[in-house]
Amino acid sequence: MDLELPLWFEIGSLVVLTLILVADLLLILKRPHIPSTKESTLWVVFYVVLALIFAGLMWIFAGPEYAGQFVAGWLTEYSLSIDNLFVFVLIMSQFAVPRRYQQEVLMVGIIIALILRGAFILLGAAIIEQFSWVFYIFGAFLVFTAYRQAFPGGDHDEEVQRENFIVRMLRRMIDISDHYDGAKLRTVVDGKKIWTPMVIVFAAIGVTDLLFAIDSIPAIFGITQSAFIVFTANLFALMGLRQLYFLLGDLLDRLRYLHYGIAFILAFIGLKLVFHAMHVNELPFINGGEPIEWAPEISTWMSLAVIILAMGVATIASLAASARDKRAAIAATDVAKKDTA
Repeated sequence: MDLELPLWFEIGSLVVLTLILVADLLLILKRPHIPSTKESTLWVVFYVVLALIFAGLMWIFAGPEYAGQFVAGWLTEYSLSIDNLFVFVLIMSQFAVPRRYQQEVLMVGIIIALILRGAFILLGAAIIEQFSWVFYIFGAFLVFTAYRQAFPGGDHDEEVQRENFIVRMLRRMIDISDHYDGAKLRTVVDGKKIWTPMVIVFAAIGVTDLLFAIDSIPAIFGITQSAFIVFTANLFALMGLRQLYFLLGDLLDRLRYLHYGIAFILAFIGLKLVFHAMHVNELPFINGGEPIEWAPEISTWMSLAVIILAMGVATIASLAASARDKRAAIAATDVAKKDTA
């Protein structure tokens, strides 16, 4: 059954969400600053509540099944977006972006991510509509991505190396100054107009967004095939990401087991996609081109429960391990003081 929503609801939702994003962007441009913990918390809570209100409206207009698909998709994309923040932190520190202007960089990154994901969503929806066997490919890709998440082997470092390659290419092609000029892309040095390092930062953010879009879009299509739900779930996951960056701060380093939770979610959705592909199988060399009846169909609500459980366990385990390490460090300091006394 295809999702049927009133046209006014779909258009109205996208218009309102776009206006909120534009207002957020204008606020940054008019008042660049380092947001306080209170300000960041209020914004994150606002966007989370907004997403839950949207889920409630989905329940009213489309029913509980599609509301569940939205929430599951939103949580999946939100968890992947938090992983995205780790790379943003590396980029900001690598290029020594002044903290005052990091909000603008993050907002540009979010806009790039929305454009890229929108393109991937349209492409993915068109492919799925024509070729159901693509679920086999999506499923295998997500299982492989889950393996990379669980056993990164310096995966984020590899992404930074890719960005270094982009940086070298840019420096060969255009003149780039050694210093920032506020948040400007262009500056004047010795009477000559050249690019600032901000253009490198934007390029690095763009490459990161592209890589994460390739990972995240198959994941959410494993939860819902509605392009509207896929796009709005991505939109809500990216909204508030800028404030979350400043809110989490050093906490990101303490979420040491987050990648295991994300890996479990991706592997689960990957298997769900493979089962779905088997259930609607049309490939002639698999079961004679007939659907595989014994293949289970995993419900939206089971998917939602698995996503919440995986992220909850990963977060609690991370914070517990961090607290244990902190207590051990304090105890070691106390022992050292006694030995020197």
